[in-house]
Amino acid sequence: MSTDSTQSSTGGEKAPSRAELAARVAELEDRVAEVTAEDETKKMSIIATKGTLDMAYPPLILASTAAAFGYEVTVFHTFWGLDILHEERSKNLKLSSVGNPNMPVPNIVGALPGMDRMTTTMMAKRIEDNDTATIEELIETSLDMGVEFQACQMTI
Repeated sequence: MSTDSTQSSTGGEKAPSRAELAARVAELEDRVAEVTAEDETKKMSIIATKGTLDMAYPPLILASTAAAFGYEVTVFHTFWGLDILHEERSKNLKLSSVGNPNMPVPNIVGALPGMDRMTTTMMAKRIEDNDTATIEELIETSLDMGVEFQACQMTI
């Protein structure tokens, strides 16, 4: 069966020929080139879906770093990632010790009462000892650099 068939398999409308498809692809490539040539701003979109202490840092560090390199950055917060933006909750983000592959604590031990509090305290101490920016400082720095934070309206 030839790929240059002019009849569709359903017997209805004619399928476009190879030449027509090639012309359409060339037209679309030209339009994409025009659009990208007009706006040379580098852009980055980041999605924050988790609201634990260890998962709040990656989107904020990536966003502030990209903005420092001239990127137009948007961070979209959804599900538990909304806790990062919440004025009250962002100050009390916890670190989950269960199911976290980077924790030096076996899951059975991590499930014990008080372990999340202990691991959160340990990480907070490391953050302070290393003079790492807090979540609030990273948000403030990102906003100062023009990073746009968006909250998922459907999740809210």
